[in-house]
Amino acid sequence: MDIRIQAGDIAQSTADVLIVNLFQGVTSPGGGTGAVDRALGGAISQLIAQGDIRGKSGEFTLIHTLGKIAAPRVLVAGLGKSEEFDVDAVRNLAANLVRQVRKPGIKTVATIAHGAGIGGLDPAACAQALAEGTILGAYRFTRRKGKGTTDDDNGAIESVTIVEHDPAKVPAMTAAASRGALLAEATNFARDLANEPSNHLTPTGMANAARELAAAAGLECHVLEQVDMEQKGMGSLLSVAKGSAQPPKLISISYRGRGGEGYDLALVGKGITFDTGGISIKPAAGMEAMKADMTGAASVIAAMRAIAALKPAVNVVAVAPCTENMPGGNASKPGDVVTAMNGKTIEILNTDAEGRLVLADAVCYARELGAKNIVDVATLTGAVTTALGDVCYAVLTNNDALATKVEAAAKASGEKTWRLPMWKDYDDLIKSDVADIKNTGARGAGTIVGAKFIERFAEDTPWVHLDIAGVDMSDRERGWVTKGATGYSVRTLINLAVAMGS
Repeated sequence: MDIRIQAGDIAQSTADVLIVNLFQGVTSPGGGTGAVDRALGGAISQLIAQGDIRGKSGEFTLIHTLGKIAAPRVLVAGLGKSEEFDVDAVRNLAANLVRQVRKPGIKTVATIAHGAGIGGLDPAACAQALAEGTILGAYRFTRRKGKGTTDDDNGAIESVTIVEHDPAKVPAMTAAASRGALLAEATNFARDLANEPSNHLTPTGMANAARELAAAAGLECHVLEQVDMEQKGMGSLLSVAKGSAQPPKLISISYRGRGGEGYDLALVGKGITFDTGGISIKPAAGMEAMKADMTGAASVIAAMRAIAALKPAVNVVAVAPCTENMPGGNASKPGDVVTAMNGKTIEILNTDAEGRLVLADAVCYARELGAKNIVDVATLTGAVTTALGDVCYAVLTNNDALATKVEAAAKASGEKTWRLPMWKDYDDLIKSDVADIKNTGARGAGTIVGAKFIERFAEDTPWVHLDIAGVDMSDRERGWVTKGATGYSVRTLINLAVAMGS
């Protein structure tokens, strides 16, 4: 989709639909909405007076212009109360709007920068949010539908033009919209990976996708094979792979924005391309969703695409440990003890607590590569859904300063987070009678227990753990979130890298 900024009068646009707006309680529209209203002979004002347009959030009113202006349609979007309207609302509105105008006869859209007029929001920030929301809201995963069964040609928006009346604002808005498009396209790349059926996206498939992305972005990509992991002593990761016929892959993608050795930031993502639970097998109901247990890996790989394009002055490496977790004849069993790359021994009490096992060796590997800060992303625990639902994801850390940066990056992305405690009192929950640690604890504090396990491998390196298991998939569309894989955390990781390099 082509998103552009253009100086001019939106009422003169020849797009298939013009999108204007109205705050709740406003009876006389101004700005771009007022210009379109005047061109239509007061049609919008008349509908306001009649009570058909009230400006409430989520209200969309389509007006056919019947030749009064060049554009055949005008859509008036309700913005709700002005004091409650912010940049996050702009992003969500743009996503809802692009779905609202997905009709056979609409290929081109012209809109104004919602909130940048009487809303008082920064025009560039609005432009970025509009670009992000539009591209994220337009996303659909259709590649596995048969020929002739998709509706791609039945309402695919080709271009969105944001019309700004002040030419002086156009350059900053153009740059911001380009940035927003980069972030959204990276998010959609992660969505594509997470939505793929696991027979189409194996660990080898993940490695191939990473290589292609790296080549296109001019980045270094290295893939450790099973023999390489064996030589490095990655017994924790390999214990998960034992039950699968698919070979594991440990992917790393490197970006060097400042030169020199080491990495200022390592992004580590859990990459279980299908999770049956292993010998501790999951219930059949809902197991099909476990194709997306590699969302963390998808997120860190996708983030590198935008990081390379934005060129922050920081060195970043993405590390993605990828394998299936299957109950094969060679699979790990409850009670087994394995040794991780750093020499710590692990008692496996539950083979369905496998994400932390692959992350253990991946975090050790990131430290070996010279990572000064580590952020891991994982669909790690069902407990986080119980605690936080699908509204936000959990943040756990051994370093308050790094966690604060992550939280700021998430806020800029419109993603909600909640910090959970990592008190030493919880350390007892992973003590093992036969090994250094065990991979599960008692029933309580499941999300914290998972993080406490990974913390043992981060050691003294500043580290943040993001448990996105409650938000990685959605059963409905809501704002920038689409049904299926959501792409949560991708833009947060990008914003974090950019902030660290500024």
